[in-house]
Amino acid sequence: MIKMIYIKIHQADEGNIIAACDESLIEQILEEGEIYIDIKEYPEFYKGDLVDPEKYDLDVSLKELNSANIVGKESVDYMVRKGLIDEENIKYVNGIPYAHSYVIKDEKK
Repeated sequence: MIKMIYIKIHQADEGNIIAACDESLIEQILEEGEIYIDIKEYPEFYKGDLVDPEKYDLDVSLKELNSANIVGKESVDYMVRKGLIDEENIKYVNGIPYAHSYVIKDEKK
């Protein structure tokens, strides 16, 4: 069975935001301790292109992004392979990996 992921890039004045989520998680709420990720209430944040991570070639670089919001094993693994998430930034909620990444840009340069 092919495990698909949703990938969506949000255009924003302060920089683009990439969101990715495993298709199997799109209608779930992930909660453990103080961690609360509500995908069920906000599925449209993640629902962009539904792609096979083994075949999809994401054409975006870190320079184009302001932040990333990635949830699920397939999505996190894909973003690590693409160099958009570092493995040391992966966290877990109920055993499911997720990563949030923010780019701090120096406006003086």
